[in-house]
Amino acid sequence: MKEIENILVIQTAFIGDAVLTLPLIQIIRKKYPASKVDIVVTPRSKDLFANHPDIREAIAFDKRGKDRGLSGLLRLVKHLQSRSYDLALVPHRSLRSAALAFLVGAPQRIGFNRSAGRFLMTGTARYRKDLHEIDRNLSLLNALPIGAWRPELPRLYPSEADRKKVDRLLIELEVGHPEKLVAIAPGTIWNTKRWPKERFASLAVNFDDAGLEVMLIGGEDDKRLCNEIRTLSGSFRVYDTSGTLSLLQSAELIRRCKLLVCNDSAPMHFATAVGTPVLAIFGATVPAFGFGPTGPFDAVVETQGLECRPCSIHGGDKCPIKTFDCMNNITHDRVFRSAMEIMSKETVVRRSTH
Repeated sequence: MKEIENILVIQTAFIGDAVLTLPLIQIIRKKYPASKVDIVVTPRSKDLFANHPDIREAIAFDKRGKDRGLSGLLRLVKHLQSRSYDLALVPHRSLRSAALAFLVGAPQRIGFNRSAGRFLMTGTARYRKDLHEIDRNLSLLNALPIGAWRPELPRLYPSEADRKKVDRLLIELEVGHPEKLVAIAPGTIWNTKRWPKERFASLAVNFDDAGLEVMLIGGEDDKRLCNEIRTLSGSFRVYDTSGTLSLLQSAELIRRCKLLVCNDSAPMHFATAVGTPVLAIFGATVPAFGFGPTGPFDAVVETQGLECRPCSIHGGDKCPIKTFDCMNNITHDRVFRSAMEIMSKETVVRRSTH
């Protein structure tokens, strides 16, 4: 069998999904340490993979924009064919992703048995709903003769420039105690996955009262929400960083925090990838879908026992039964207690290992 020299990974789903593909890449590089790995992702995800030691290049594929349609796919194929890929790993289950793996000419193409393009694969793994997404992706390796492996978490690698950017931001914001930071990422594109802004504001006040300083984290689309939360909190120790940092810079800021509180959204996976504990608030969706936090101190707050939950795979614009009990039943006091418990446990373990 030809030695595996060039590997292509295709994951053009959401940003969080792309981050959860990293353990697959990290382990395949351990099994084929001389290989070069490229990953095809959405333009928004591309910069997250900069500096990763196991990735040669992250290649942006704008499937909903300039690369939309057959012509865009063929342009990407032409760009990739010269790299002579020996293996394509395709955790994304669309026909387009399978076609890309086939058209670039990779002789080994591994995807899921529930992929729309499974007939274009040379090997498939069973898609199991009962696994976390990290483990689902890793199951693709079962189709390869590589033996056993040890599971691991994703890793992100902010650059020195990213670190300096965060340093400057903390100075500009006049953060008083950078060693006492907690992060809140209140945004998500799905309304039914978003804990109410008033609760986030009250939580921020709880953290302020506990002597902690709060960093509100989000993209350009989250600026209005973060500004409203900061205003509602009425605290000078709640800082709005939304729209000012790149994804990797946001990951670096999260790395410096004692904890991240967030919805079921991509920052949850950023935190895991930089080693920061996560408290994730789940509403319309459930961790059993396989996208919950996976760090050793992570926890989930959710409303158990609702017959209507989960109401969808991704969430939606409004509560289907107009109660929004899944989120409204979660109080800020409950979240605060869980957050302080996580930080207390993490501190105890950290001290015991030093």
